[in-house]
Amino acid sequence: MRARIIFGLLNKGASVPFHHQFLIAGFVETIINRYRSEFATSTDLYNFSGLKGQIKVGKDGLYFYSSKITLVFSSPDQVFMDTFLTRLFQLPQIEIGKLQLTPLQVEKEQMPELKEEMKYLCISPMVVIHPRDQEEDPKKFISPSADVFSDLLYEDTMIRMEQAGYSAEKLESFYKFQIVPDKDYLSKIKDGDKKFARVFPVYINGEKEEIRGYTLPFTLYADPEVQQFVLINGIRYMANKGFGMLDIANSDPNLRSIPYQVLTSGG
Repeated sequence: MRARIIFGLLNKGASVPFHHQFLIAGFVETIINRYRSEFATSTDLYNFSGLKGQIKVGKDGLYFYSSKITLVFSSPDQVFMDTFLTRLFQLPQIEIGKLQLTPLQVEKEQMPELKEEMKYLCISPMVVIHPRDQEEDPKKFISPSADVFSDLLYEDTMIRMEQAGYSAEKLESFYKFQIVPDKDYLSKIKDGDKKFARVFPVYINGEKEEIRGYTLPFTLYADPEVQQFVLINGIRYMANKGFGMLDIANSDPNLRSIPYQVLTSGG
């Protein structure tokens, strides 16, 4: 399930760091640890975006001026989603960075028809090398146009699909997998001297690591089941740290979202 969690912003003009996924990750982990016995299955099968709203860029980060802020949150585990949302909406107010937020409502994103060729946007950076890889520098740059970039994403996706219960026979049928970056976008970014591959902080067991994340539009050629898997679970590493969340390009999520009732009972 993919959900759009909508918060009210109580202090317009407040800010978060440019990359604030680690703050959201810390908040989510706090809820999970506090109510761990209520989460029936694995507690790391989730993915989320950065905060979305009307912003201005300042020297210290992103300043929000909209009355509402949206967070896209996703998990293949419905029990996990319902438990997390229930506990989230029992909180009258939360803080992410300097933002004071109050949960307002949830919208469920309906899955569109997925095809073997889908164009995506990264709404959080993709991580290609694990921060604790013993053989590669996690800050190493790999060109998205290189075959190895696509190969690494394919290998990890198949591993995670196997862990999710897909049979060996089914996985063998998913041999088609190719990521093709948007060449026009990469050309514009290069010409404008902007970066699509930045180094970001991530915290693992309280220890700070640095990784390179890629934010760019691309086309994925793969079986529709694989398309659905990466759309719900994210792609490659650190999904539960707020990396690798995708969205469909040229598609307004507001047009495919429906209200979702959150249970707010419980102690």
